[in-house]
Amino acid sequence: MSRYLPRIDLGAVSAIDVHVHVESDDHGHLSLDQELMDASAAYFKGSENRTPTVADLATRYRDAGMAAVVFTVDATTATGHPALSSEQIAEEAAEHADVLIPFGSVDPHQGAAAVSRARHLVEDFGVRGFKFHPSLQAFSPDDPAFTPLWAALEELGVPALFHTGQNGIGAGLPGGRGIKLRYSNPLLLDDLAADFPGLTVILAHPSVPWQAEAISMATHKANVFIDLSGWRPKYFPPELVRAAGGMLRHKVLFGTDYPLITPERWMEDFEALGIDPERWAGILKGNAAGVLGLA
Repeated sequence: MSRYLPRIDLGAVSAIDVHVHVESDDHGHLSLDQELMDASAAYFKGSENRTPTVADLATRYRDAGMAAVVFTVDATTATGHPALSSEQIAEEAAEHADVLIPFGSVDPHQGAAAVSRARHLVEDFGVRGFKFHPSLQAFSPDDPAFTPLWAALEELGVPALFHTGQNGIGAGLPGGRGIKLRYSNPLLLDDLAADFPGLTVILAHPSVPWQAEAISMATHKANVFIDLSGWRPKYFPPELVRAAGGMLRHKVLFGTDYPLITPERWMEDFEALGIDPERWAGILKGNAAGVLGLA
């Protein structure tokens, strides 16, 4: 059993943000190259510190009275840009285990090495799940080549969180810097969720332009959830608002995509959506606590 375990007092936090990016390490290395960082910052206007470290995030969320799931994305093969270390993120998150929950990231193109590293991150560094970005990492999640990775995550008992829908990374650049949106169609994850029923699959963000597909998947499959990050709630598609406040109220998770959207701005918009306040606690904290094994 790893010594890197979260020590979050659920009674002491008002919410669990399941989607927070570590964008820089203590040596100043960035999670993306500067052109992609600048493009995403321009797409998401009004972000705060664009390159927070793990320590920055711990202070930010502790001051807000919230907990946060933190991660980077390993897209080394697709981008040629060295990834931040998930091992280092997990070790630093362990120093702030009262508010931070580390997820790992592995490069699916690395095959057996990715599977081995995923096991190492869970068993030796205590990561509680994994983040994937099919468009940035340039892979199709339904490709049988990646089956061993999904099988390993199912065996390890940790969730897999996938970017879905529109993509701010590369937005506005010629050819979107070669980043292909079709890899982020949530329906590419339906086979995965069906074939690995013991694997919790989290569809990150409103899956525009495929929102109906995401809602259908979360309705149909007990192991599929939706995180509400990446868009200010005032811009949520109407069908997502109805589902989040109704039939999917136990399947949606609070998330911001910080540092691109602040939790305060997200909360202000969310409170104006008209969702029954009696259902807020589950959406903001309870559902995530269950998915993350904290309840």
